[in-house]
Formats: sequence, C-alpha cells, structure tokens
Amino acid sequence: MEKILILDDEKHICDSLEFALEDNYNVYTSQSVEQAMEILSSEDISVVLLDLKIGKYDGIQVLRDIKNNRSEVQVIVITAFGTIQSSINAIKEGAFHYLTKPLDMEELYLYIEKAIDYKKLNFSLNNLKKIVNERYSFKEIVGSSEKLKLMLKRVEKVIDIDSTVLIIGESGTGKDLIAKALHFQSNRKDGNFIVVNCAAIPANLLESELFGYERGAFTGADKKKVGKIQLAHNGTLFLDEIAEMDLQLQAKILRTVEDMVVTPLGGNTPTKINVRIVAATNKNLEEEVKKGNFREDLFYRLNVIKIEVPPLRERKDDVPILLSYFLDKYNKKLKKDIDGFSEEAIRILKEYSFPGNVRELENLVEMLVALSDKNIIMREDLPKRYFYNRDQGIDENHICIKVGTSLKDIEKEVILKTLEHYNGNRQITAESLQISIRNLQYKIKEYQI
Repeated sequence: MEKILILDDEKHICDSLEFALEDNYNVYTSQSVEQAMEILSSEDISVVLLDLKIGKYDGIQVLRDIKNNRSEVQVIVITAFGTIQSSINAIKEGAFHYLTKPLDMEELYLYIEKAIDYKKLNFSLNNLKKIVNERYSFKEIVGSSEKLKLMLKRVEKVIDIDSTVLIIGESGTGKDLIAKALHFQSNRKDGNFIVVNCAAIPANLLESELFGYERGAFTGADKKKVGKIQLAHNGTLFLDEIAEMDLQLQAKILRTVEDMVVTPLGGNTPTKINVRIVAATNKNLEEEVKKGNFREDLFYRLNVIKIEVPPLRERKDDVPILLSYFLDKYNKKLKKDIDGFSEEAIRILKEYSFPGNVRELENLVEMLVALSDKNIIMREDLPKRYFYNRDQGIDENHICIKVGTSLKDIEKEVILKTLEHYNGNRQITAESLQISIRNLQYKIKEYQI
C-alpha cells in the first residue's frame, strides 16, 4: 500500500484522518515538523497532508522544505483558514492541491489518488529522461582513436552554445548520434529534439512539414498544422541530409535561421521561435555551392561550427572496440551468448575499408550474431566481400569496363554490381555510391535493374 503522512498540530485531526484512510493506505501521523522530517527521511512517503499552521511553523515554509528535500513527494495542503492568496502561494511552492477544512472525504480520497498517480507518472518520466540522457550521451559514440577523441572534444566545447552546427561526414559514420548528443547533453535537453530527413520527404511536401500551414492554405488543408520548426521551439531542429533540400526552400530556411521567425503556409503573421539548428550532410557543401545546388549564404549561415565525423577507415583501431560493443548489444537483443571474434576475423575486418562505415559494421555484427551457432565468430563466418585479394591488389568484385562504353552503361553496370555486392541492400548501396536512396531508386527504375 502507498504511504501517507499527515502533518497537523491537532491530534484529533490526525487521529480522525488516520482512521478514515488506514484501510487503503499505510498512514503515518505527526504533530511536529521535526518528527515529520524524520519520517520523510526514513519512509517512502507518497503523499503528505499538510496543515498550513503547525504551532510556530509556517506551513508554506514546511512545504518548501519538503519539496527541496523530497521533490517526488506530493503535498496536499489542508487548512481551516483558506484564502485565495494562500492557495496561490501553496501551488507556487509545489503543492499538488489545496483543500479547506472541514474536509469532504470523497474529495480528499480523489485528490490523494490523483497525487499518487502523478507521483508514479513523474517517476516514470524522470526514469525515461535518465534513459534518454544515457542513450544519447557520448557513451554511444564508441572508440578511442585520436581522430574520434579530437572530434568529441570539439563537440563538448559547443554543447551549450546556441550557434548553428554543421555535421559533415560519410553516410553511416554516426552524424545522427552527434546531433542527439548535442541536444540531450545540452541545456536544451528538456525541449523537443525534432528530426527532419530532407532526403526522405518529397520536395513538394517538405515545406509544409517544416513550416506548417493554416487551414485553407491549399487544397486538402482542412485544418491547421503546426510545422516541425515550431515544434522545436526551445529545443533543437536537426536537418539531416540538408544538401537534398531544393533551392527555393533553402531561401526560406535561411530567413528562419537568421531571424528566428517562422510563418506557416497561408499565414501572414510571423512567429518568433527559439531553436538551435543542427544540420548534417554526407556531401561537400562547398562543391555543391560551386555547382549551384546549394545557396552560398545558407552554407555560411549553417557552417558557423563545423564538426567533421571521421570515416571508419580512418580510425581502424576502433574496429575491435566497436565489434565488442555491437556484439554485446546484439547478444542481449537476440538472446545469444557469443563470446567474441577470432583474431583472424578481427584482422580481416580491420583491413576492410567499410564504405558503409559504422552502420555497415553494426549490420554485419547483427547478421553474424543472428546466424551464428558457435561461441566464437570465425574468419569463415564473414561474407566473401570482406576478403581482400592481395595477389592482384584489387577487390575480387572489381568491374571491367571497355574503352568507349557509354556513361549510361557504365553507371548501370556499377549500380548493378554494387547491389549484387551488398546482397540487394539499397541503403548500403546508396551510401557506397554516395548518392541518396531516392536517387538510387530512380536509377534502378530508369535502367530497369
């Protein structure tokens, strides 16, 4: 049963409330503040029924002390001298509710139950926040190489700075983990972390997703919709694959970044926002600017703080650490008990270039754990693409192209062979070819692969 503490300097009040509540709760009573504080320090009290006048003590000060020492405890203030001002003061100091004597017992029962439910919900929420903070801490960014350490030092320096951040790196390097760490370890962690993948949303829908719209803004807009930018107010907006955004929308984003205002489609009144912008891309934005695919002014506005995530091939000493980390993760997830990798398997994987980076390595470990029926993952358990042909000095899946072959035929052959190499996995194929998955799907359709 939940534990209730009654703190009132009138003994008959304590006795009568104890009698009324003892069938449903473990009830503690006290006529002194000192004794009540001792009970609170030794027992897991859920709710305190607190009188506003306890001898020489002011109940508001006692309420303040309870919340300072045991913030999870819910306090219901009860008094015979209730005023509007005293109730306002009690609620400001953290009281769950305010009741006046003589008490209506049905009402008291109702608010005790609500207070208990609120305490449980609060506990679950705090627990969830703790899990989220741990999940998106630097612990998730695994490795000990010098390149990784230098990058993490840079991230730590800008955790609580509101300047825009541009995260660059190849696909699969963990740019999203950096963005999450920047939010969940910062002073904005209590705000929303809103993710928008600019490559995954069709260009004609991306604007309404970001800015929202008023009712009647366009055909089918039968009700108002709040955009992702406004949802990120007091938090962080993560614009993933920013290079895939079309030029017209880039102009609107530039104004948002510069002025911190947003106007929904079909609206006339701009709304002030407080949002930290974090963008990420696997493309060279300076080259995209030269090609005319990305606005120069937006590039400079986003590129205030640049964080470069090194590819896995540049931190190969992290491969054994990542193997151990992912092995532990998928042993738990798949209820396996694999001890590790053989030295030969580790050596082969350290020599592999990993075009799909950490994501490719994680996918490999998940597959190996799922399929393995041995305690140790051996060299022969690895897919053949991870072996390097030293005699020829080239990968065994090389492509031979005759002089004079058309560029279209070359492109088709490269896409076909890369898909075969990755067993039809389009995500890794797109990452390896350094194109968006949307572009890859278009090419597959165009070449009827």
